[in-house]
Amino acid sequence: MTVAEKNRIHDAFARAKREGRAAFVAYLPAGYPDHAGFLREAATLLEHADLLEIGLPYSDPLGDGPTIQKASEQALRGGATIRSTFESARALRERTEKPLVIMTYYNPILAWGEERFVRDALAAGVDGLILPDLPPDEAGSLRELAARHGLRLTFLIAPTSTPERIRIVAEATTGFLYAVSVTGVTGARAGDALHEVPAMLELARRHTDLPIAVGFGVAGRESAHAVALVADG
Repeated sequence: MTVAEKNRIHDAFARAKREGRAAFVAYLPAGYPDHAGFLREAATLLEHADLLEIGLPYSDPLGDGPTIQKASEQALRGGATIRSTFESARALRERTEKPLVIMTYYNPILAWGEERFVRDALAAGVDGLILPDLPPDEAGSLRELAARHGLRLTFLIAPTSTPERIRIVAEATTGFLYAVSVTGVTGARAGDALHEVPAMLELARRHTDLPIAVGFGVAGRESAHAVALVADG
C-alpha cells in the first residue's frame, strides 16, 4: 500500500482520540547524537509516541531554541545531511508502522529540488513534511507535488496569526495542523505560556477537520496536560 492510499497520520490521531487522550508527537533531530544514537533513541521514543517528527539538521534555523540548535549543530558536525536523514527515516520505517514526518526549513528542499525531495521522502517511508518557515500561499509547486504523490504537508499557525491567515493555513494543510503556542523559538517558558491556545484552536477548527497539535512551550507534565485538554496532540 502506498503512502497515498494509507494515512498513518490520520490513523494515529484517530486512535488516540478513541482512547480518550491527545496524541503524543515526539521530536528528535536526525543524526543526533550520531546516526546510530538517533536510531536507538528514536526507537525508544516510538515505544511511547504516536508520531515522530524527524528534524532535518540545518545550519541557520529560524524557529529552533538553544536546545535543538545545539543538537542540530552536533548532528551537522557528525556529518548529518539530507541523504542521511532519509536513510534514518528508511531504517525507522523498517521497524515501525507509526507515522514519520520530517520537519524542515524550506532551503534544504529548494537545494535538493522539490520533486526529488518529495520522491525521496516517500521512498524512505516518510508520511509528511512540517514546514515552519514556508507560507502555504508561497508553496504552490510543493503543494501540487505533494498532493500528486500523496505526501502530506503540515503548516503552522501562531498566536499572532490573523483569522484570515489561520483560514489560509488550515485549508492548505493536509497532514495535521501545527499550532505554535507562543511567539518566539522552541523551548520552555515561564508562567502561563498557553493562555492563547484555546481561542486559536477554536478559530482553526472552523476551517479544518484535520487534527491539531500544539508545539513550542510544551515543556512538562503541567503544560502537556493543559494542551491535551484542548488539542488533538
